[in-house]
Amino acid sequence: MGCLHWRIHSCFFVLLMIFAEPYVTGFTDPRDVYALNSLYASLGFPPLPNWIPFGGDPCGLNWQGVLCVNSNITSIILNGANLGGELSEDLGSFASIIQIDLSNNHIGGSIPSNLPITMRSFSLSGNQLSGSIPDSLSSLGQLTDLSLNNNNLTGAVPDAFQQLNGLINMDLSGNSLSGQLPPSMGVLSSLTTLHLQNNRLTGTLDVLKDLPLRALNIENNLFSGPIPEKLLSIPDFRREGNPFNTTIIPSPPASSPSLPPSIAPSPHIAPTKRANGPSASQLPQFGREVHNSTTKSVSWIAIAGLLAVVLLALGLCALMFKCCKRRKLKEKTMKKYEMGAFGALGHKQDQSLSMPHYQVDRESNEISLRQSVGGSKRKTALLNQGKDHSIDMTNLDYTQLPPRAHPLPLLPAERVASDPIVSPLSSSQHASNRVDSVKFFTIASLQQYTKSFSPENLIGEGTLGTVYKAELPGGKVLTVKKLNTTASRHLSDQKFLELVSTISKLQHANIVKLVGHCLEHGQRLLVYDYCRNGTLYEALHLDVEINKKLSWNARMHLALQAARALEYLHETCQPPIVHQNFKSANILLDDKLAVRVSDSGLAPLLPSDSMTQLQGHGYGAPELELGSYTYQSDVYSFGIVMLELLTGRKSYERSRPRGEQYLVRWANSRLHDIDALSRMVDPSLNGAYPSKSLSRLADIISLCIQREPEFRPPMSEIVQNLLHMIQRDS
Repeated sequence: MGCLHWRIHSCFFVLLMIFAEPYVTGFTDPRDVYALNSLYASLGFPPLPNWIPFGGDPCGLNWQGVLCVNSNITSIILNGANLGGELSEDLGSFASIIQIDLSNNHIGGSIPSNLPITMRSFSLSGNQLSGSIPDSLSSLGQLTDLSLNNNNLTGAVPDAFQQLNGLINMDLSGNSLSGQLPPSMGVLSSLTTLHLQNNRLTGTLDVLKDLPLRALNIENNLFSGPIPEKLLSIPDFRREGNPFNTTIIPSPPASSPSLPPSIAPSPHIAPTKRANGPSASQLPQFGREVHNSTTKSVSWIAIAGLLAVVLLALGLCALMFKCCKRRKLKEKTMKKYEMGAFGALGHKQDQSLSMPHYQVDRESNEISLRQSVGGSKRKTALLNQGKDHSIDMTNLDYTQLPPRAHPLPLLPAERVASDPIVSPLSSSQHASNRVDSVKFFTIASLQQYTKSFSPENLIGEGTLGTVYKAELPGGKVLTVKKLNTTASRHLSDQKFLELVSTISKLQHANIVKLVGHCLEHGQRLLVYDYCRNGTLYEALHLDVEINKKLSWNARMHLALQAARALEYLHETCQPPIVHQNFKSANILLDDKLAVRVSDSGLAPLLPSDSMTQLQGHGYGAPELELGSYTYQSDVYSFGIVMLELLTGRKSYERSRPRGEQYLVRWANSRLHDIDALSRMVDPSLNGAYPSKSLSRLADIISLCIQREPEFRPPMSEIVQNLLHMIQRDS
């Protein structure tokens, strides 16, 4: 009986092992099971359906996010699964995996150096990864898509692309990568989309010039220029926020600008700057003989003799120049009177010429004459500092400046800061470059205030040009927008001044104030008030400290202020103004986090593809596809900004699944579902919002983003709706 019992027990155990074996060893390739178990452990064993810590059968039991072909794991897709922990160093143990997508989680640590060589799509975007991109990237010869954006990666982009000929899309944006682009990027013969924006990358773009790119975004880096011509033909090329050489005013010649071109720099500086002095072939014959002398005393005597000859020659040249100058003055005396070319510059001119000229200017514009005197002195000093300030003075007519023995010093800082600054051009020329309602700045002064438009003063680059911070001697801080060629080349000087005049008349608490302008030497710049807290885009998506201050009530007040700005442009201004570039990046925040809308009135400067760009960023109304932009299109863009305030999400995020990339498409259907609506609210608000206000805001947004323009309300109605909503909550 005992023997029979043992046999029955043994048979049962054998049968149990036979049936249990698939669940112990499983159908899945053991190498994949091992790699997946290691990944699960390194992620901290998150609660994922059907996942177990050890062993298991991922392919046989359909573990969440795991896709298989036969017994091999081919994909792991856990996008937005609230994962933490780190990545396993055993990722390379997967036998046949093709896709890994762990984007939009909270994974930290570094990217493992051991990566599966079979991988084609690798996405780790939107995590908290740190460290550098591993050189082992070079082993992924089958890779077609790489997304490492929006992490905390540092260091240089590795020179590891030699074998990645099949790479089509690469996104490294939103990190802290630095250094130059590696040479091996030039072999990416299949690359069509490259995103490098919001890093600290430097150097030139030459390595990219022969790639088949269709979309290139390098915004907000430190790339220098010039930009390769081939890149300018890329259909979607975004380059704002880089200090390209093409936007920096070149330095003047080393010689003193106060001297006429006919007079060479004084040779007495040659002993202290021998590398830049005359060559041996340029020295007089006796100078070369003395140069070859072996005694120091003879050398010094020869040098003294040489200096005497040079000074004598200079005196003769100066005398000849003065005679020619007087002859020219006598021939064109009346013309100079009318232009005011010399003014009271302190030069010893012919007394019969200087006095009548002063009287003519005094009768025509006494104030302009006084400013011209001081401005000329300031400018002359700045010209003599050309080596330090990189000022473009190549177009200046130096014959209008009398020769001086010594440069004039700068006036005190208070005078520079308070007086309108005038360059050494003639009074009538400056009068034609001014708009009376705003201040006129010279290029030299702006060059000084922005530290030669240095990268440390760079705020960013937008559709219209590069923006710099300018600190005046008195401590006042301004913003200088240096218009790019694309934005201003189709405008004449007169049209530009008319535009400045129009912008200067925009006086509203929620529109950034135009302080001044510059139209000089072919350069066109606009000077605005400085807003210390950046843009609404940065506050919502980049600046953690300011984001903490954006409570529900604060966001609603920001929406109301932005709405009032558009209401002013649409319904108060005469003639009305359509913004045409309304987005969170053009909503500035001042010291008190109050709204100041920028780029108002600059629609005539927008490039021909601006509507396409606006749509690409997720702010463009449907009618823009037909080339139509109206006041209602601004209303649509305002609705997208309110969606950003509501959800905390960007208007467009390429890293998200296709159906969620455009915020408006993802949100539209959820605005009318109270449960879905509550889940849309920015998690950083921690549920601190009035439920009634939430539904009212959803109604306002729904009206703004109607597909048909005629169904969207005017801004005055939106202002009233927001005002009533805020009053009910208070």
